[in-house]
Amino acid sequence: MGILSGMNTNEWISAVFSPTGGCEKVATAITRGMSVRKLDLCAPVAEQAVTAPLLAVVPVYGGRVPEVALERLRALKGNGTPAIAVVVYGNRAYEDALLELHTELTANGYKVIAAAAFIAEHSIVRTIAAGRPHAADCELAAEFGQSVATKLAAGDMSTVCVPGNMPYRDRPQMPVTPLTLESCRGCGRCARLCPTGAIPSAAPHTTDASKCILCMRCVAVCFRRSRLLPPPVLEGMTQRLNLVAAEPKQPELFV
Repeated sequence: MGILSGMNTNEWISAVFSPTGGCEKVATAITRGMSVRKLDLCAPVAEQAVTAPLLAVVPVYGGRVPEVALERLRALKGNGTPAIAVVVYGNRAYEDALLELHTELTANGYKVIAAAAFIAEHSIVRTIAAGRPHAADCELAAEFGQSVATKLAAGDMSTVCVPGNMPYRDRPQMPVTPLTLESCRGCGRCARLCPTGAIPSAAPHTTDASKCILCMRCVAVCFRRSRLLPPPVLEGMTQRLNLVAAEPKQPELFV
């Protein structure tokens, strides 16, 4: 109760890494009806102390949290501050990602009082979990947010345990980068919005493979649909995911 007494618990800080929009939809549902200050982790974040409950929402790539998202979360310093750790995955599995996020937040001074794993449309194979988070997912997310708010209002700072393994699974190697079609007019939108700076503004038809995390934002934001994965790669990924991610998963909540 001593920690909460000097803290603004009426406003939450929502820090979200959402290259293709799935994480943002989940974060918006969780904070429905709440006062929220948003921080976009797809862009650099200034180092700052956080004195309100932090909602951290990140995607899962190959069972891990993208390193760039963790780097930007590290700029948000907690001091016994309550945090809610949320990962969003494309219906295959979230593996070590939730534990990784929980551990990073704890190391950065937060008390992780709640956590969750939600499902969103797969960022690469859009037919997997298409349309998610759907209305039922969003309603559950809103109920989750209210349960956390109730916990905070009661002065309950008890932390939660989440599944996962240490050491974490290896980060996946990106097998390919998106292609640029001849229809590209070099507007630079993809370069401006790339979370990792993998697309040079002077040459937006190219991609730096050493920086690309295959988040698919360049594909999602291109007005001319001039960026895409090589069709053989997309076909192979679709076949593999259809074998392991076809059965709809359900959100998991920890409060």
